[in-house]
Amino acid sequence: MLPLKSPSRQHWLNKVPEVTLFFWLIKMMSTTVGETAADFLNVNLDWGLTNTSIFTGVLLVIALGLQLRATRYIPVIYWATVLQISVFGTLVTDNLTDHFGVPLALSTLTFSILLIITFAWWYQQEKTLSIHSIDTPKREVFYWTAILFTFSLGTAAGDWAAEGLQLGYANAAVMFGVLIAITAAAFYLFKANGVLCFWIAYILTRPLGASCGDLLSQPVDSGGIGLGATGTSVLFLLTIISLVGYLTYREKIEAMEE
Repeated sequence: MLPLKSPSRQHWLNKVPEVTLFFWLIKMMSTTVGETAADFLNVNLDWGLTNTSIFTGVLLVIALGLQLRATRYIPVIYWATVLQISVFGTLVTDNLTDHFGVPLALSTLTFSILLIITFAWWYQQEKTLSIHSIDTPKREVFYWTAILFTFSLGTAAGDWAAEGLQLGYANAAVMFGVLIAITAAAFYLFKANGVLCFWIAYILTRPLGASCGDLLSQPVDSGGIGLGATGTSVLFLLTIISLVGYLTYREKIEAMEE
């Protein structure tokens, strides 16, 4: 949770966008699409977890390769990578749960530990966890590793809260939403550390998105609204495409003006 400000040319060498309202909107919707798209491929198209995981894994490698090769932040490539890592991160947790019988509580704990290790190693090597300094290949690898673990952790935590703790999708979404609001208040009202608040909010948006995705897509008798995985995925994906298209257009206009 960092100050809202517009991107400018001086930030182009940074591989991560400025944290604006658009950033959080697209991030939230990408987490929801990650949840519903994984369900759509796995269940609706009957691909199964293995085939779905292989397919999305290949797409992630392609998107991540393009992102790592880029020399600056490019909205389409960056958000395509986030979207793919969202779907794949969901499937990592789903595979652990469905194929290997790993309890959601254990998955949540495991990914929490892996994320802490990643942050500790990242800070030990680079002395910063700020997303405003993702300007070297090494830092970017740390960044995307952390992002993958946040998505897998968020999926596990969201499903554990909604299903394991039997809070239900709506209550789980409210709980994670309140935690994000508390994090925002800590930053804006009490001037808490911006980097820490950002990563806490980033982590929490994943279980919030997972809970919202399940709430929208699951049948009414299962505690959802019944929009379906297809409808939810298409709705949010079209919104993401529209917002990323706008950001790309705005960046080109600002570059021409400079």
